[in-house]
Amino acid sequence: MRFKFTKWHGLGNDFVIVNGFTENIEDYSATAIKVCDRHTGVGADGLVLVLPSENADFQMRIFNSDGSEAEMCGNVTRCVAQYVYECGLSAHTKITLETKAGIIIPELILENGEIKTIRVDMGEPRLYSQAIPVTGFTEEKIVHCPLNVSGRLFNITCVSMGNPHCVIFTDNVSAIDLAGIGPQIETHSNFPKKTNVEFVEIIDDQRIRMRVWERGAGITMACGTGACASLVASVLNDKTKRMATVELDGGELVVHWDIENNHVYMSGPATEVFRGEYIAN
Repeated sequence: MRFKFTKWHGLGNDFVIVNGFTENIEDYSATAIKVCDRHTGVGADGLVLVLPSENADFQMRIFNSDGSEAEMCGNVTRCVAQYVYECGLSAHTKITLETKAGIIIPELILENGEIKTIRVDMGEPRLYSQAIPVTGFTEEKIVHCPLNVSGRLFNITCVSMGNPHCVIFTDNVSAIDLAGIGPQIETHSNFPKKTNVEFVEIIDDQRIRMRVWERGAGITMACGTGACASLVASVLNDKTKRMATVELDGGELVVHWDIENNHVYMSGPATEVFRGEYIAN
């Protein structure tokens, strides 16, 4: 197996991006496990393929470091938007991306010819339990509902941004044993497709602090869809305004839940790290 790749990260959430127009990978899932290994591979939270699409400018497929396929990822969406622009695959600053969660629209915001930020229209949040999905509750919307996890009760708010999220508010996010509790919630029986887990501390009504356990990847430095879900959950619980800065371990994102069209918009950076050729079997 041999293919060219580019390593990118969005606030430390890192990805190996492969041009599927020119490179051939037979088994995406098995390759993701090998490539994402931080000791024997390139090292990343996910492997991402940029492919042709009949419904959008490009198709984006995302494989977590454990080989599972993700419906959507906000951080890599920004990376892919800048990647296709800078690599000459597209001359447009605004593109459409086909994902397992539907069509996503990222836009490069330029200032004096330089990329200032990347704004992604993440679409509408899905709030009903069947669409997330979440089971085991009588409520149609899971907002501040108790969840028993190995004898501990957590009040959870669930949101889908094309992928499932479980948001939990805390007074001190730094004190959370994320490695201990994260996988227990991710694989809880109430989440039939597992879930991403966000612990959120409210700084004020326009700033929150978030740490994340990502489904299929574990602790990561940032999660774009998680930041969006956390802002939506904060609004649903009357804790913040509809636009706020989300502080992540890797940096900051600005998230806006538009009251007019109900879409969530996420703005932040993307960074290319290096390019190379993967040659291991």
